[in-house]
Amino acid sequence: MDPKVFQEQFGLLGDSPAMRQVIDKIRQIAGTDITVLLNGESGVGKDVTARAIHALSERKRKNLVIVNCGAIPEGIIESELFGHEKGAFTGAHEAREGYFERANGGTIFLDEIGDTPKNVQVKLLRILENGEFFRVGSAEVRKTNVRIIAATNKDLWTLVQKGTFREDLYYRLNTVQIVIPPLRERTEDIIPIFRKFVVEFSAKYDSVFQGFSDDAKALLTSYRWPGNVRELRNVAEQLVVLEKSNFINGDVLRKYLKGRQHEGIPDNLPVHSSLYGNHHTHETDDFAPKDRELIYRALIDLKSDVGEMKKMLAQFIYSNISGGKPMLPAPLEYRREPEVYRSYEAPVNPQTNLGIQTYPEYKSVQVNSDLDLDPFEERLQNDEIPSIEDAEKYLIEKALRKYEGNRRKASEALGVSERTLYRKLDQYGIAE
Repeated sequence: MDPKVFQEQFGLLGDSPAMRQVIDKIRQIAGTDITVLLNGESGVGKDVTARAIHALSERKRKNLVIVNCGAIPEGIIESELFGHEKGAFTGAHEAREGYFERANGGTIFLDEIGDTPKNVQVKLLRILENGEFFRVGSAEVRKTNVRIIAATNKDLWTLVQKGTFREDLYYRLNTVQIVIPPLRERTEDIIPIFRKFVVEFSAKYDSVFQGFSDDAKALLTSYRWPGNVRELRNVAEQLVVLEKSNFINGDVLRKYLKGRQHEGIPDNLPVHSSLYGNHHTHETDDFAPKDRELIYRALIDLKSDVGEMKKMLAQFIYSNISGGKPMLPAPLEYRREPEVYRSYEAPVNPQTNLGIQTYPEYKSVQVNSDLDLDPFEERLQNDEIPSIEDAEKYLIEKALRKYEGNRRKASEALGVSERTLYRKLDQYGIAE
Protein backbone atom coordinates (compact mmCIF):
# COMPACT_ATOMS: atom_id res chain seq x y z
CA MET A 1 0.00 0.00 0.00
CA ASP A 2 1.26 3.47 -0.90
CA PRO A 3 2.41 5.37 2.23
CA LYS A 4 0.15 8.34 1.43
CA VAL A 5 -2.88 6.11 0.99
CA PHE A 6 -1.96 4.27 4.18
CA GLN A 7 -1.78 7.52 6.14
CA GLU A 8 -5.08 8.81 4.79
CA GLN A 9 -6.84 5.53 5.45
CA PHE A 10 -5.75 5.23 9.07
CA GLY A 11 -5.54 8.89 10.06
CA LEU A 12 -1.79 8.93 10.73
CA LEU A 13 -1.31 12.55 9.74
CA GLY A 14 1.93 14.37 9.00
CA ASP A 15 4.81 14.34 6.51
CA SER A 16 7.61 15.34 8.87
CA PRO A 17 10.69 13.08 9.08
CA ALA A 18 9.66 12.03 12.60
CA MET A 19 6.25 10.85 11.40
CA ARG A 20 7.72 9.11 8.37
CA GLN A 21 9.88 7.06 10.73
CA VAL A 22 6.79 6.06 12.70
CA ILE A 23 4.96 5.07 9.50
CA ASP A 24 7.91 3.00 8.27
CA LYS A 25 8.18 1.12 11.55
CA ILE A 26 4.44 0.38 11.60
CA ARG A 27 4.63 -1.08 8.10
CA GLN A 28 7.64 -3.20 9.09
CA ILE A 29 6.13 -4.83 12.17
CA ALA A 30 2.38 -4.88 11.39
CA GLY A 31 2.45 -8.22 9.58
CA THR A 32 4.12 -10.02 12.49
CA ASP A 33 2.85 -11.07 15.92
CA ILE A 34 5.57 -9.20 17.78
CA THR A 35 4.59 -7.31 20.94
CA VAL A 36 4.64 -3.53 20.47
CA LEU A 37 5.04 -0.73 23.02
CA LEU A 38 3.77 2.68 21.92
CA ASN A 39 5.24 5.63 23.80
CA GLY A 40 4.01 9.19 23.52
CA GLU A 41 2.21 12.02 25.25
CA SER A 42 -1.54 12.14 25.64
CA GLY A 43 -3.26 13.06 22.39
CA VAL A 44 -0.51 12.09 19.93
CA GLY A 45 -2.55 9.24 18.44
CA LYS A 46 -1.43 6.05 20.16
CA ASP A 47 -4.89 4.51 19.67
CA VAL A 48 -4.84 5.42 15.98
CA THR A 49 -1.44 3.77 15.65
CA ALA A 50 -2.70 0.59 17.33
CA ARG A 51 -5.68 0.45 14.93
CA ALA A 52 -3.33 0.82 11.97
CA ILE A 53 -1.08 -2.00 13.17
CA HIS A 54 -4.08 -4.30 13.67
CA ALA A 55 -5.60 -3.41 10.29
CA LEU A 56 -2.37 -4.33 8.47
CA SER A 57 -1.88 -7.58 10.40
CA GLU A 58 -2.99 -11.14 9.67
CA ARG A 59 -5.46 -10.74 12.57
CA LYS A 60 -7.43 -7.92 10.96
CA ARG A 61 -10.55 -10.08 10.52
CA LYS A 62 -10.66 -10.76 14.26
CA ASN A 63 -11.42 -8.40 17.13
CA LEU A 64 -9.35 -5.42 18.18
CA VAL A 65 -10.15 -4.87 21.86
CA ILE A 66 -9.12 -1.49 23.28
CA VAL A 67 -8.64 -1.26 27.06
CA ASN A 68 -7.80 1.91 28.98
CA CYS A 69 -6.08 0.44 32.02
CA GLY A 70 -5.91 3.81 33.76
CA ALA A 71 -9.69 4.25 33.67
CA ILE A 72 -10.53 0.92 35.32
CA PRO A 73 -10.64 0.96 39.15
CA GLU A 74 -7.98 -1.21 40.74
CA GLY A 75 -10.55 -3.42 42.46
CA ILE A 76 -12.10 -4.67 39.23
CA ILE A 77 -9.34 -4.47 36.63
CA GLU A 78 -8.39 -8.14 37.06
CA SER A 79 -11.99 -9.21 36.49
CA GLU A 80 -12.29 -6.91 33.46
CA LEU A 81 -9.15 -8.27 31.83
CA PHE A 82 -9.44 -11.98 32.64
CA GLY A 83 -13.13 -12.49 33.39
CA HIS A 84 -14.74 -14.06 36.46
CA GLU A 85 -16.92 -17.00 37.52
CA LYS A 86 -20.37 -16.79 39.04
CA GLY A 87 -20.15 -16.04 42.76
CA ALA A 88 -16.47 -15.04 42.60
CA PHE A 89 -17.28 -11.84 44.48
CA THR A 90 -20.28 -9.81 45.60
CA GLY A 91 -22.28 -8.85 42.55
CA ALA A 92 -20.89 -11.61 40.31
CA HIS A 93 -24.31 -13.07 39.50
CA GLU A 94 -23.10 -14.85 36.39
CA ALA A 95 -19.88 -15.92 34.72
CA ARG A 96 -18.34 -13.33 32.45
CA GLU A 97 -15.53 -13.46 29.94
CA GLY A 98 -12.79 -10.83 30.10
CA TYR A 99 -11.16 -8.72 27.45
CA PHE A 100 -8.46 -11.27 26.70
CA GLU A 101 -11.08 -13.88 25.86
CA ARG A 102 -12.96 -11.46 23.63
CA ALA A 103 -9.73 -10.64 21.79
CA ASN A 104 -8.87 -14.31 21.18
CA GLY A 105 -7.43 -14.61 17.67
CA GLY A 106 -7.15 -10.84 17.36
CA THR A 107 -5.35 -7.96 19.04
CA ILE A 108 -5.67 -6.34 22.46
CA PHE A 109 -4.53 -2.76 22.95
CA LEU A 110 -3.62 -1.99 26.58
CA ASP A 111 -3.51 1.78 26.90
CA GLU A 112 -1.90 3.38 29.98
CA ILE A 113 -0.17 0.10 30.79
CA GLY A 114 1.92 1.83 33.46
CA ASP A 115 -1.19 2.24 35.64
CA THR A 116 -1.78 -1.49 36.10
CA PRO A 117 -1.38 -2.84 39.67
CA LYS A 118 1.46 -5.24 40.50
CA ASN A 119 -0.85 -8.28 40.94
CA VAL A 120 -2.24 -7.74 37.43
CA GLN A 121 1.24 -7.28 35.98
CA VAL A 122 2.12 -10.83 37.07
CA LYS A 123 -0.85 -12.21 35.15
CA LEU A 124 -0.03 -10.12 32.07
CA LEU A 125 3.47 -11.56 32.10
CA ARG A 126 2.07 -15.09 32.11
CA ILE A 127 -0.16 -14.34 29.11
CA LEU A 128 2.80 -12.88 27.23
CA GLU A 129 4.87 -15.99 27.96
CA ASN A 130 2.39 -18.77 27.18
CA GLY A 131 -1.09 -17.30 26.64
CA GLU A 132 -2.43 -18.79 29.90
CA PHE A 133 -4.63 -17.10 32.49
CA PHE A 134 -7.25 -17.79 35.18
CA ARG A 135 -10.64 -16.20 35.53
CA VAL A 136 -11.25 -14.63 38.93
CA GLY A 137 -12.72 -17.33 41.17
CA SER A 138 -11.62 -20.23 38.97
CA ALA A 139 -8.77 -22.74 39.14
CA GLU A 140 -9.18 -23.74 35.50
CA VAL A 141 -6.33 -22.71 33.23
CA ARG A 142 -7.56 -20.98 30.09
CA LYS A 143 -5.61 -20.04 26.98
CA THR A 144 -5.89 -17.15 24.60
CA ASN A 145 -4.10 -16.31 21.37
CA VAL A 146 -3.77 -12.56 21.18
CA ARG A 147 -1.29 -10.01 19.97
CA ILE A 148 -0.57 -7.39 22.63
CA ILE A 149 -0.01 -3.75 21.82
CA ALA A 150 0.66 -1.66 24.93
CA ALA A 151 0.89 2.11 25.25
CA THR A 152 2.06 4.59 27.85
CA ASN A 153 2.68 8.30 28.26
CA LYS A 154 5.13 7.60 31.09
CA ASP A 155 8.72 6.43 31.25
CA LEU A 156 8.25 2.76 32.16
CA TRP A 157 11.91 2.32 33.03
CA THR A 158 11.56 5.05 35.66
CA LEU A 159 8.57 3.16 37.07
CA VAL A 160 10.70 0.01 37.13
CA GLN A 161 13.38 1.81 39.13
CA LYS A 162 10.73 3.11 41.54
CA GLY A 163 9.45 -0.44 42.02
CA THR A 164 5.93 0.20 40.71
CA PHE A 165 6.39 -1.72 37.44
CA ARG A 166 7.86 -5.19 37.02
CA GLU A 167 11.20 -5.29 35.21
CA ASP A 168 10.48 -8.65 33.55
CA LEU A 169 7.18 -7.34 32.18
CA TYR A 170 8.93 -4.21 30.93
CA TYR A 171 11.35 -6.27 28.84
CA ARG A 172 8.57 -8.47 27.44
CA LEU A 173 6.48 -5.46 26.41
CA ASN A 174 9.41 -3.49 25.04
CA THR A 175 10.23 -5.94 22.23
CA VAL A 176 9.57 -3.21 19.67
CA GLN A 177 9.03 0.37 20.81
CA ILE A 178 7.46 3.06 18.65
CA VAL A 179 7.88 6.59 19.97
CA ILE A 180 5.21 8.93 18.61
CA PRO A 181 6.53 12.52 18.67
CA PRO A 182 4.50 15.36 20.20
CA LEU A 183 3.09 17.97 17.86
CA ARG A 184 5.46 20.70 19.09
CA GLU A 185 8.42 18.63 17.84
CA ARG A 186 7.03 18.46 14.29
CA THR A 187 5.75 21.97 13.70
CA GLU A 188 5.84 21.50 9.92
CA ASP A 189 2.87 19.14 10.30
CA ILE A 190 0.64 21.56 12.23
CA ILE A 191 -0.76 23.68 9.36
CA PRO A 192 -1.48 20.73 6.98
CA ILE A 193 -3.18 18.74 9.76
CA PHE A 194 -5.19 21.79 10.82
CA ARG A 195 -6.33 22.39 7.23
CA LYS A 196 -7.44 18.77 6.94
CA PHE A 197 -9.51 19.03 10.12
CA VAL A 198 -11.07 22.31 8.96
CA VAL A 199 -12.12 20.77 5.64
CA GLU A 200 -13.52 17.72 7.46
CA PHE A 201 -15.58 19.76 9.92
CA SER A 202 -16.71 22.29 7.28
CA ALA A 203 -18.26 19.41 5.34
CA LYS A 204 -19.73 17.85 8.48
CA TYR A 205 -21.40 21.06 9.71
CA ASP A 206 -22.18 22.52 6.26
CA SER A 207 -20.04 25.54 7.05
CA VAL A 208 -17.79 27.75 4.95
CA PHE A 209 -14.35 28.40 6.38
CA GLN A 210 -12.92 31.68 5.11
CA GLY A 211 -9.30 30.95 5.94
CA PHE A 212 -6.86 32.41 8.44
CA SER A 213 -4.26 35.16 8.48
CA ASP A 214 -0.49 34.97 8.63
CA ASP A 215 -0.44 35.90 12.31
CA ALA A 216 -2.93 33.08 13.01
CA LYS A 217 -0.64 30.65 11.18
CA ALA A 218 2.31 31.88 13.21
CA LEU A 219 0.32 31.40 16.41
CA LEU A 220 -0.65 27.87 15.38
CA THR A 221 2.96 26.86 14.89
CA SER A 222 4.36 28.67 17.96
CA TYR A 223 1.75 27.30 20.38
CA ARG A 224 2.96 24.41 22.54
CA TRP A 225 -0.08 22.13 21.92
CA PRO A 226 -0.05 20.28 25.27
CA GLY A 227 -3.01 18.20 24.05
CA ASN A 228 -1.23 17.43 20.75
CA VAL A 229 -3.31 16.31 17.73
CA ARG A 230 -6.41 15.82 19.89
CA GLU A 231 -6.28 19.46 20.99
CA LEU A 232 -5.58 20.65 17.44
CA ARG A 233 -8.65 18.77 16.22
CA ASN A 234 -10.83 20.26 18.97
CA VAL A 235 -9.67 23.79 18.15
CA ALA A 236 -10.40 23.27 14.45
CA GLU A 237 -13.91 22.01 15.25
CA GLN A 238 -14.63 24.94 17.58
CA LEU A 239 -13.50 27.46 14.97
CA VAL A 240 -15.64 25.92 12.24
CA VAL A 241 -18.74 25.82 14.46
CA LEU A 242 -18.39 29.01 16.52
CA GLU A 243 -16.64 31.27 14.01
CA LYS A 244 -18.72 30.17 11.04
CA SER A 245 -17.92 32.08 7.85
CA ASN A 246 -15.48 34.37 9.69
CA PHE A 247 -11.91 35.04 8.63
CA ILE A 248 -9.65 33.80 11.44
CA ASN A 249 -6.91 36.13 12.64
CA GLY A 250 -4.56 35.83 15.59
CA ASP A 251 -6.93 37.57 18.02
CA VAL A 252 -9.77 35.19 17.19
CA LEU A 253 -7.58 32.09 17.35
CA ARG A 254 -6.01 33.14 20.64
CA LYS A 255 -9.36 32.72 22.43
CA TYR A 256 -9.33 28.99 21.76
CA LEU A 257 -5.77 28.20 22.89
CA LYS A 258 -5.05 27.09 26.44
CA GLY A 259 -1.90 26.37 28.44
CA ARG A 260 1.56 27.85 27.98
CA GLN A 261 3.91 27.97 24.98
CA HIS A 262 7.23 28.48 26.67
CA GLU A 263 8.52 28.57 30.22
CA GLY A 264 7.19 31.80 31.71
CA ILE A 265 5.49 32.97 28.50
CA PRO A 266 1.71 32.74 28.11
CA ASP A 267 0.51 30.83 25.08
CA ASN A 268 -1.65 33.67 23.88
CA LEU A 269 1.46 35.79 23.30
CA PRO A 270 3.02 34.88 19.96
CA VAL A 271 6.74 35.34 19.40
CA HIS A 272 7.16 38.35 17.09
CA SER A 273 10.31 39.17 15.20
CA SER A 274 10.07 42.78 16.38
CA LEU A 275 10.44 41.52 19.94
CA TYR A 276 13.10 38.85 19.53
CA GLY A 277 14.72 39.32 16.14
CA ASN A 278 15.12 43.00 15.27
CA HIS A 279 16.77 44.57 18.32
CA HIS A 280 16.60 48.35 18.69
CA THR A 281 19.87 50.24 18.61
CA HIS A 282 18.77 53.17 20.79
CA GLU A 283 17.67 52.99 24.38
CA THR A 284 14.92 55.55 23.69
CA ASP A 285 13.33 53.39 20.99
CA ASP A 286 9.98 51.91 21.91
CA PHE A 287 8.08 48.78 20.87
CA ALA A 288 5.61 49.17 18.06
CA PRO A 289 2.06 49.94 19.30
CA LYS A 290 0.81 46.55 18.07
CA ASP A 291 3.55 44.71 19.98
CA ARG A 292 2.98 46.79 23.12
CA GLU A 293 -0.75 46.07 22.99
CA LEU A 294 -0.09 42.33 22.72
CA ILE A 295 2.28 42.45 25.70
CA TYR A 296 -0.20 44.39 27.85
CA ARG A 297 -3.02 42.01 27.00
CA ALA A 298 -0.86 38.98 27.78
CA LEU A 299 0.22 40.45 31.12
CA ILE A 300 -3.40 41.16 32.10
CA ASP A 301 -4.42 37.61 31.20
CA LEU A 302 -1.45 36.21 33.13
CA LYS A 303 -2.34 38.28 36.21
CA SER A 304 -5.89 36.97 36.07
CA ASP A 305 -4.69 33.37 35.82
CA VAL A 306 -2.26 33.82 38.71
CA GLY A 307 -4.99 35.39 40.83
CA GLU A 308 -7.28 32.42 40.27
CA MET A 309 -4.44 30.02 41.02
CA LYS A 310 -3.57 31.81 44.28
CA LYS A 311 -7.20 31.81 45.41
CA MET A 312 -7.49 28.09 44.76
CA LEU A 313 -4.15 27.38 46.46
CA ALA A 314 -4.91 29.42 49.59
CA GLN A 315 -8.33 27.88 50.14
CA PHE A 316 -7.10 24.36 49.40
CA ILE A 317 -4.13 24.56 51.79
CA TYR A 318 -6.24 26.04 54.58
CA SER A 319 -9.37 23.93 54.21
CA ASN A 320 -8.08 20.53 53.15
CA ILE A 321 -4.38 20.02 53.83
CA SER A 322 -3.25 22.02 56.86
CA GLY A 323 -5.96 20.86 59.24
CA GLY A 324 -7.98 24.10 59.42
CA LYS A 325 -11.76 24.01 59.67
CA PRO A 326 -13.43 24.55 56.29
CA MET A 327 -14.42 28.09 55.42
CA LEU A 328 -18.04 28.98 54.89
CA PRO A 329 -19.09 28.38 51.29
CA ALA A 330 -18.65 32.01 50.25
CA PRO A 331 -16.38 32.71 47.26
CA LEU A 332 -12.96 34.20 47.91
CA GLU A 333 -12.60 37.63 46.35
CA TYR A 334 -9.18 38.44 44.99
CA ARG A 335 -7.97 41.95 45.84
CA ARG A 336 -5.26 44.07 44.28
CA GLU A 337 -2.96 43.70 47.27
CA PRO A 338 -0.59 40.72 46.66
CA GLU A 339 -1.56 37.44 48.31
CA VAL A 340 -4.64 38.89 50.07
CA TYR A 341 -8.04 37.24 49.79
CA ARG A 342 -11.29 38.48 51.38
CA SER A 343 -13.18 35.76 53.19
CA TYR A 344 -15.63 35.10 55.98
CA GLU A 345 -13.89 34.69 59.31
CA ALA A 346 -12.96 31.19 60.45
CA PRO A 347 -11.57 30.21 63.87
CA VAL A 348 -7.84 29.80 64.38
CA ASN A 349 -6.63 26.21 64.45
CA PRO A 350 -4.13 25.94 67.35
CA GLN A 351 -2.44 22.91 65.76
CA THR A 352 -1.39 24.78 62.65
CA ASN A 353 -1.36 28.46 63.63
CA LEU A 354 -3.55 29.08 60.58
CA GLY A 355 -6.37 31.54 60.91
CA ILE A 356 -7.80 34.90 59.99
CA GLN A 357 -6.00 38.14 60.74
CA THR A 358 -8.28 41.21 60.70
CA TYR A 359 -7.39 44.35 58.79
CA PRO A 360 -9.34 47.66 58.69
CA GLU A 361 -10.82 47.08 55.24
CA TYR A 362 -10.64 43.34 54.69
CA LYS A 363 -9.79 40.00 56.23
CA SER A 364 -7.08 37.78 54.84
CA VAL A 365 -5.84 34.22 55.14
CA GLN A 366 -2.25 34.28 56.39
CA VAL A 367 0.11 31.35 56.55
CA ASN A 368 2.60 31.46 59.42
CA SER A 369 6.10 31.75 57.96
CA ASP A 370 7.42 29.38 60.66
CA LEU A 371 5.60 26.43 59.08
CA ASP A 372 7.67 23.94 57.12
CA LEU A 373 7.03 24.64 53.45
CA ASP A 374 7.73 22.43 50.50
CA PRO A 375 9.65 23.90 47.52
CA PHE A 376 6.48 24.96 45.70
CA GLU A 377 5.12 26.83 48.73
CA GLU A 378 8.52 28.47 49.23
CA ARG A 379 8.31 29.78 45.68
CA LEU A 380 4.97 31.39 46.49
CA GLN A 381 6.34 32.85 49.73
CA ASN A 382 9.21 34.38 47.72
CA ASP A 383 6.61 35.93 45.39
CA GLU A 384 7.73 33.78 42.45
CA ILE A 385 5.09 33.08 39.85
CA PRO A 386 4.85 29.38 38.93
CA SER A 387 3.12 28.24 35.78
CA ILE A 388 -0.54 27.25 35.92
CA GLU A 389 0.49 23.67 35.07
CA ASP A 390 2.92 23.58 38.03
CA ALA A 391 0.18 24.83 40.37
CA GLU A 392 -2.35 22.27 39.14
CA LYS A 393 0.17 19.44 39.38
CA TYR A 394 1.17 20.52 42.89
CA LEU A 395 -2.43 20.62 44.14
CA ILE A 396 -3.28 17.26 42.62
CA GLU A 397 -0.20 15.57 44.13
CA LYS A 398 -0.90 17.19 47.50
CA ALA A 399 -4.51 16.00 47.50
CA LEU A 400 -3.57 12.45 46.49
CA ARG A 401 -0.98 12.27 49.26
CA LYS A 402 -3.46 13.54 51.84
CA TYR A 403 -6.13 11.05 50.83
CA GLU A 404 -3.66 8.20 50.23
CA GLY A 405 -4.41 7.89 46.52
CA ASN A 406 -8.22 7.96 46.88
CA ARG A 407 -9.20 9.70 43.65
CA ARG A 408 -12.80 10.31 44.67
CA LYS A 409 -11.86 12.17 47.84
CA ALA A 410 -9.06 14.03 46.08
CA SER A 411 -11.38 15.19 43.29
CA GLU A 412 -13.97 16.37 45.84
CA ALA A 413 -11.33 18.33 47.75
CA LEU A 414 -10.06 19.91 44.53
CA GLY A 415 -13.57 20.77 43.39
CA VAL A 416 -13.34 18.86 40.10
CA SER A 417 -14.99 15.74 38.76
CA GLU A 418 -13.22 12.36 38.92
CA ARG A 419 -13.15 12.34 35.14
CA THR A 420 -11.29 15.67 35.10
CA LEU A 421 -8.89 14.36 37.72
CA TYR A 422 -8.19 11.23 35.62
CA ARG A 423 -7.45 13.49 32.65
CA LYS A 424 -5.12 15.70 34.69
CA LEU A 425 -3.25 12.68 36.06
CA ASP A 426 -2.73 11.51 32.51
CA GLN A 427 -1.77 15.00 31.28
CA TYR A 428 0.91 15.56 33.93
CA GLY A 429 2.09 11.94 34.16
CA ILE A 430 1.37 11.80 37.89
CA ALA A 431 1.94 8.38 39.42
CA GLU A 432 -0.15 7.72 42.53
